[in-house]
Amino acid sequence: MESEEIQLESEIGKITIAPEVLETTARLTALAVPGVVRLVSPAGMRRLLKPGGVKVEVTDRRVYVKLYVVTEPHINMLNVGHQIQDEVTRAIQNMIGMDVGAVDVYIEDVAHPFDESLVSG
Repeated sequence: MESEEIQLESEIGKITIAPEVLETTARLTALAVPGVVRLVSPAGMRRLLKPGGVKVEVTDRRVYVKLYVVTEPHINMLNVGHQIQDEVTRAIQNMIGMDVGAVDVYIEDVAHPFDESLVSG
């Protein structure tokens, strides 16, 4: 993750949020959306360098999230993408208290259903 710790000052002290908290919040929220099978690292060299399927950046106290998703077959991918955006935005705003600049969802693949006919019995 490229973001550094987020520090917020209050009347009675300082609040520090580790960037991993934002990443974990986005990951767990996306995985809870029906139709999401798993998150994967983006295609290309980054797949070798950084596992996880979540990239979070904080700019001007706004959170920008990129999620790389594998969905179930036979679902409406556009609806799943919208639901991921809504749920992740809501989670970051409600649980962490930060504004969200964007939640970009990349459907990287569709999970292949297990074919029992390929297994010898």
